[in-house]
Amino acid sequence: MSQKEQIEKQFEELLTPVCEKHGVEVYDVEYVKEGSDYYLRAYIDKEGGVTIGDCEVVNRELSDLMDEKDFIKDAYILEVSSPGLGRTLKKDRHYEKALGQEVEIKTFKPIDGSKEFAGILKAFDDQTFTVVIDDTEKTFQRADIALMKLAFHL
Repeated sequence: MSQKEQIEKQFEELLTPVCEKHGVEVYDVEYVKEGSDYYLRAYIDKEGGVTIGDCEVVNRELSDLMDEKDFIKDAYILEVSSPGLGRTLKKDRHYEKALGQEVEIKTFKPIDGSKEFAGILKAFDDQTFTVVIDDTEKTFQRADIALMKLAFHL
């Protein structure tokens, strides 16, 4: 397990009980370097969506816990937010909730001349995703997908 993965795992272990206490759930976590800064991000969610107040209360409690545990050697910026309407789908629990919804897919290399697809997520398993595009089922290999997110239309 890489240092990044270890930090994300420890962070999620601290975040989960805080979220449960405040009636929200952990959607995802990430520890990334952007420019010269490191960011430790917690994405939280709940039925009907999270509020700024939800993010503030989780951030405040989480910040104190992170100061106490102090397991990250580098300076970082802690952020707590909603995953957003056009949220990225990464985990099986995300795909499960997205079944029957419109998704946008970007592939690493062109498939049938395109790297971008949109359709309804119909099914998934350990190796593949099945998406209905213009009334036709198309199966994608997980290894071919660079990004999948919920479609968001204004």
